[in-house]
Amino acid sequence: MSPIEIEPGRLFVGGQWREAADGARTEVLDPSRGAVVTTVAEAGATDVDAAVRAAREAFDDGAWSGLSGRERGRILHRVAELIRENADELAQLESLDVGKPISLCHAVDVTNAANDYEHFAALAHSLDGSVRNTPMNALAYTKREPLGVVAAITPFNFPLILAGSKIGPALAAGNTVVHKPADETPLSALYMAGLLQRAGVPDGVVNVVTGTGPVAGEALLRHRGVNKVAFTGSTAIGRHVAATAGEALKPVTMELGGNAANIVFEDADLEKAVGAIIKAFVFNTGQFCMGGPRLLVARSVHSTLLGILADAVPGVPVGDPRDPGTVVGPMAGEKHLKKVEEYVDLARKEGGRIVCGGERLDLDGGFYYKPTVIADLSNDSRVVQEEIFGPVLTVQPFDTEDEAVALANSTPYGLASGVQTTNLARAHRVADRLQAGIVWVNDWAMLDPAVPFGGVKDSGYGREYGPEALDAYTKVKSVVVSLD
Repeated sequence: MSPIEIEPGRLFVGGQWREAADGARTEVLDPSRGAVVTTVAEAGATDVDAAVRAAREAFDDGAWSGLSGRERGRILHRVAELIRENADELAQLESLDVGKPISLCHAVDVTNAANDYEHFAALAHSLDGSVRNTPMNALAYTKREPLGVVAAITPFNFPLILAGSKIGPALAAGNTVVHKPADETPLSALYMAGLLQRAGVPDGVVNVVTGTGPVAGEALLRHRGVNKVAFTGSTAIGRHVAATAGEALKPVTMELGGNAANIVFEDADLEKAVGAIIKAFVFNTGQFCMGGPRLLVARSVHSTLLGILADAVPGVPVGDPRDPGTVVGPMAGEKHLKKVEEYVDLARKEGGRIVCGGERLDLDGGFYYKPTVIADLSNDSRVVQEEIFGPVLTVQPFDTEDEAVALANSTPYGLASGVQTTNLARAHRVADRLQAGIVWVNDWAMLDPAVPFGGVKDSGYGREYGPEALDAYTKVKSVVVSLD
């Protein structure tokens, strides 16, 4: 597959492509080779202000919010169609930018991005209120209205999907958007700006400012013209986002870090469970906040399952993301790779046993790390308790169902969990007790725009996907008309 042509990235503000006010640019790397593929504009506070002003003007003139939900839905349906029509180019961009396998980009990223816009296109028709029965001699009813300008701040690991999960519902509800993608992975955001414009989204309704978090992200977060913040990223940065937005009383939804437990009971179908286990920790090279890096195994099958993993994991294809046979690509950057190395070194110091992996893979100068399985760590180990965000799996035994649930709930995170069992009653019983926004039974990463996801505890609050997502992008107005 030949590489696609990358045009020099510019900011997209008010329907126009423009350079940063100070002319600053930043490099974008191909993580599979560690090489520069292009540069993009690096926005400063002046550029962010221009983007917010463009979004505010577009909102106030009703160019988008004044359309009926049905008309907004038609345009969002066209966005989904354009994503599918340009699937090859989008998949190549995402693979080049993030380092994820091209087959994964087609099957997951591009497919889900199209589904996102299609789903929210349908929901745009259903933004209605209700008549309330009261003892007053009055007609009381509610209306759902857009909030205004939404700041969408997205991370490096799923640029296309996580942009759609914010821009889709924001537009369905009638808001305008300023999108700040991760500085490492801005390419699909810029491409999507063009597709949104082609689909008929009016100028100024969606704006894209590329740049760093401390400069562009901070300016966007603090801008008085922003009415709502939608953020996905680390828990540490999420605390700062929540505190800063709180100063201006801006509503925030945030999907933060995760460290999910995958529980394998003695009655599990081990053949199916192994597939779910491997997918849970190597999917997207482990750079998945809803990944399953903690494996909890019933003691009676613990040794057997470790042996299976020791044989199976080294056979997972790691390599060039452009190869359709690749399952695990590189980490997204050098700093992410070093973080994984530090945690594996810490595991060794804490007495962990490296069952397989545990080292870099020297390939084309890229940021590769072998999928790694670690046993014999205590539950209070930092390697178990903290989010590694790489292809690393820790394995712990348990004796009872209560112990399994306690171990699963023992970290500060609560984004996802998994249960592998053939006992239907146990599946429901344990799912009820797990502190997580989503629980998968006998598989992993089953996601669809109709199913909401989000976190509890240090994994954030609010929900993306599903009709629940629209609650975060609308406000309710009550109207009471006297009938006297």
